[in-house]
Amino acid sequence: MSAAYLEKLNDRQRDAVEHGIGLPEGKIGGPLLIIAGAGSGKTNTLAHRVAHLIVNGADPRRILLMTFSRRAAAEMGRRVERICRQVLGERAGVMADALAWAGTFHGIGARLLRDYAPEIGIDPDFTIHDREDSADLMNIVRHELGFSKTESRFPTKGTCLAIYSRAVNSQQPLDEVLRTGFPWCASWEKQLRELYASYVDAKQAQNVLDYDDLLLYWAQMVGEPVIAGEIGGRFDHVLVDEYQDTNRLQAAILTALKPDGRGLTVVGDDAQSIYSFRAATVRNILDFPATFTPAADIITLERNYRSTQPILAAANGVIELARERFTKNLWTERQSAERPRLVTVRDEADQANYIVEQVLENREGGMRLKEQAVLFRTSHHSGTLEVELTRRNIPFVKFGGLKFLDSAHVKDLLAALRFAQNPRDRVAGFRLMQLLPGVGPQTAGRVLDAMAADPEPLTALAEIPAPPRAGDNWTAFIDMLQSVRTGKAGWPAEIGAARAWYEPHLHRIHEDAEVRKADLLQLEQIAAGYPSRERFLTELTLDPPDATSDQAGVPLLDEDYLILSTIHSAKGQEWKSVFMLNCVDGCIPSDLGVGSTAEIEEERRLLYVAMTRARDSLHLVTPQRFFTHGQNAAGDRHVYASRSRFIPATLLQFFECAAWPAVKPAVAGAREGRAMRVDVGARMRGMWR
Repeated sequence: MSAAYLEKLNDRQRDAVEHGIGLPEGKIGGPLLIIAGAGSGKTNTLAHRVAHLIVNGADPRRILLMTFSRRAAAEMGRRVERICRQVLGERAGVMADALAWAGTFHGIGARLLRDYAPEIGIDPDFTIHDREDSADLMNIVRHELGFSKTESRFPTKGTCLAIYSRAVNSQQPLDEVLRTGFPWCASWEKQLRELYASYVDAKQAQNVLDYDDLLLYWAQMVGEPVIAGEIGGRFDHVLVDEYQDTNRLQAAILTALKPDGRGLTVVGDDAQSIYSFRAATVRNILDFPATFTPAADIITLERNYRSTQPILAAANGVIELARERFTKNLWTERQSAERPRLVTVRDEADQANYIVEQVLENREGGMRLKEQAVLFRTSHHSGTLEVELTRRNIPFVKFGGLKFLDSAHVKDLLAALRFAQNPRDRVAGFRLMQLLPGVGPQTAGRVLDAMAADPEPLTALAEIPAPPRAGDNWTAFIDMLQSVRTGKAGWPAEIGAARAWYEPHLHRIHEDAEVRKADLLQLEQIAAGYPSRERFLTELTLDPPDATSDQAGVPLLDEDYLILSTIHSAKGQEWKSVFMLNCVDGCIPSDLGVGSTAEIEEERRLLYVAMTRARDSLHLVTPQRFFTHGQNAAGDRHVYASRSRFIPATLLQFFECAAWPAVKPAVAGAREGRAMRVDVGARMRGMWR
């Protein structure tokens, strides 16, 4: 078959795409690790590998492709179809549509858990709690155990959930998680164990799973050799993107599915492993070859298609000082005489002024604002810059705002769907009932207790007398739940019925109801893209949209705007010009990230990720002093900072070092021939004589 679509790939990309393909029928290639450096065409390579498998006879229904967002999976599917079309013509669409097992770890896990629910003792109608709902349930249990009324303050619901999640995903004992990540909570270990046991009991009683359960249950399920063999046998090829961002649970799942590694391909870059706070571990990718010794092959993609050679030279210099890594040296054909700039400024105010001046200068030269980005280690680092941008009327978008599903009105409507789907979901029911006039926490609690004791919860709800002040609202509430539950209207008309019931309450509760209605209509449009209520609730919870309607638009309705972003949010992005704030010790590395060698190495990788976002121009800015908080506006208490330890003197050769504002040299002869009008020095001396 023609492989013309491979001609645009470089040699190493082509090696990765063709690895293990073309073997005798029934033979599957061994495990493959693709180390894909920043800007090396990772996504393009993976898409070509999937397409090449299909073109060469692999059954797309037997390919499992896991990415780190549903959008990434959808984009991968579109690329695969475009590539296949060059060989298969009109049949490409059918084959790409058959690539049904493409999604996130959590999404795939949810599907498999529903498929195997009877065999592992769970109800397939389970609903999935997002982080906020999980924290709310944790708080209910925490309160029931009396931990919210202890003499010394017990950890908050968010902290309790974070500890639980870290223990589950990192596969570490609770005492070790507390010691290394939450030492201030170590004295509560006994109570936390009791809390987590009760939290698990509550989830199981209510038939809900949280994010972590989707991986934990999956890992437990494939811990049974028969089930692991059955699920692993469903897939000839398993491909995983962003492998450096996986945790121990995910690695355990992959090993269980493909214990010999046959048909397993993982793609990632150890130098871009920056999510340990989510329990991701760089060890998964570093130890992959040893896990499948001696069968694993490693292919390294070093050609960069994004940045200029001087930018890559500086970034390579930073990452070469890492203690442990796969050796690679990014290179490019994009030559430039412009080295990255390492700019020293007096303080954060001068840093803001420098960046504004450079951004406007770039804009005058034809570079749009949105082709420029300012990156920072932590969100609050950009505060001074935001003030200056606002003062100068320069529009900007800062990534990391309110998430779509975190807004109250969206959560209300989703709670209606979730409670209809699973009437034992106490968090959804508690939220929903308190929307009704005259129904408070105690009434809602009594109703939910009565429902929990009945094998038919919705039937029990219909038989409970309406609360005295709820009136007709109670009847309408029950009618809506029964209508959605039976599914007579079909999907997505069910969400329309739930929205029609909710809108009067929306107007009663929120002053800006019209703005919020736009979100609910958007939610209904999103729902139309899913085949069922169950799939909609699952996928939306696991991979939510980014922003609500009052934040999704560009500020001031400008078509052009500057990007402000944390480094974590910038991963996978690129801009023509990149500015990095506060390249000093205490900021990068963060003063909270220097407790261990592993933490310091992750901070180094963060700087590397920031530097490799730049295509043409890179500015690292180092303020010399920072004013301390808690003083009045006229205060001058400050601390001095030193350049980041990740840029030692040996790396300065890769940068153009400059100070800003530049000190203007004295003009020769400027003082010559001018008569002294006042001898100030003599006057000062005379004051004391």
